[in-house]
Amino acid sequence: MSDSTTYDVIVIGGGPAGYPCAIRAGQNGLKAACIDEWKNYDGTHAFGGTCLNAGCIPSKALLESTELYHRAQAEFGAHGIKVGGLEFDLGTMQKRKSKIVKASTQGIQALFKAAGVTGLPGHGRLLAGNKVEYTALDGTKRELAARHVVLASGSAPMELKSVPFDGKAVVDSWGALEFDAVPKRLGVIGAGVIGLELGSVWRRLGAEVVVLEALEQFLWMADQQVAREALKHFRKQGLDIRLGAKVGGAKQGKTGVTLEYADASGTQTVTVDKVVVAIGRRPFTTDLLGEGTGVELDERGFVKVDHECRTAAPDVWAVGDVVRGPMLAHKGKEEGVMVGDLIAGRVSEVNYKAIPSVIYTAPEIAWVGLTEEEVKKSGRPYKVGSFPFLASGRARAMEATAGFAKLIAAADDDEILGVHIVGPMAGELIAEAVLALEYSASAEDLQRTMHAHPTLSEALHEAALGADKRAIDFPNR
Repeated sequence: MSDSTTYDVIVIGGGPAGYPCAIRAGQNGLKAACIDEWKNYDGTHAFGGTCLNAGCIPSKALLESTELYHRAQAEFGAHGIKVGGLEFDLGTMQKRKSKIVKASTQGIQALFKAAGVTGLPGHGRLLAGNKVEYTALDGTKRELAARHVVLASGSAPMELKSVPFDGKAVVDSWGALEFDAVPKRLGVIGAGVIGLELGSVWRRLGAEVVVLEALEQFLWMADQQVAREALKHFRKQGLDIRLGAKVGGAKQGKTGVTLEYADASGTQTVTVDKVVVAIGRRPFTTDLLGEGTGVELDERGFVKVDHECRTAAPDVWAVGDVVRGPMLAHKGKEEGVMVGDLIAGRVSEVNYKAIPSVIYTAPEIAWVGLTEEEVKKSGRPYKVGSFPFLASGRARAMEATAGFAKLIAAADDDEILGVHIVGPMAGELIAEAVLALEYSASAEDLQRTMHAHPTLSEALHEAALGADKRAIDFPNR
């Protein structure tokens, strides 16, 4: 059945890349629709994709709750606050998480209404000639027409063939957010962002957590000085992180799940109650493309696009996790906004050299730009300044002195090439560094920028000064 309505823009996918694209298109006066097929465990539909429903938002809610519990146990005494009979209620934590998720996802409907966007719960499939087959939740199908189609179908957890998901003992990242009891022993396969965050949640609540990482290098994508510092603190917190541990299989028995892995010492086993497989995510393109669309996929299954997110098919775009680049909600959002503007004839772009990354553990880890290893490999002369939070008055007052801020600048023209932080509120502090890279700022620019005292942001100021051995609050070396 065909629909006589012709949209200016149809977005397939209502996650953090898709719904902002539809909203920006609507703000630009375009007739826009957003098709989204997300279903919760109870079968209900919600816009927001993985991020709002089963990723960024719920994980941060649990990270916040469990960090408060951990701080009450470990830090309140230093503040002179005596806590007796401290205990947690996991059910209440989970209800709070669900309430936050619901408020976030329901808010998208209000945003659609304000921007004049038509929200269409169901499945979207691109057909030839910029047609879209829309299958509603009740199974009815309609064929929609659009001048432009934006693919924003997101990503899905990668499954380890030797340790397949069963939804009970072996789960993906979403399943790990829904535990109704704290596992006594938890195995996490993968020491990336998701594995570390989920491992931290359940470790704080008392689980024995073993993290098995196939690579010998911890956090290979991060500056290695930061990675070494973070690893030290995670192990101190009780996360049993085993590097170079390649998982080969799993057997379920009466005592739990026995994981078999190989490391430098040979074949090893560890038995746990629950397993979280967090080895990464893959682009989700299931039944996304019909015959003759002209859209091309690369060898890893990503939709091929240019720097403005145009596909090989005329007037078909793709944004977010389904295309190249880091799988980050904020990267997808900015791509969606860019495309919503470009379709309307406005000037817009995404600076892929200034995309921040954040790991919301404690201490937090955040960075933007090049790592020291990358700068060194490029051969460009550089200088480094760093400042430990141990020397920060605000960090001392917070009982949060772990970690440091690090700035890398070019030795010739002083341009800031990268900023890396491991420590308190790193995810908030990195925004200043992103702005600096966006405007090609120099280390001197940060040196001459006044920072309020006492604040954590002074660590960046001092790191910038340290690059020229002019730091005030820490010995220059």
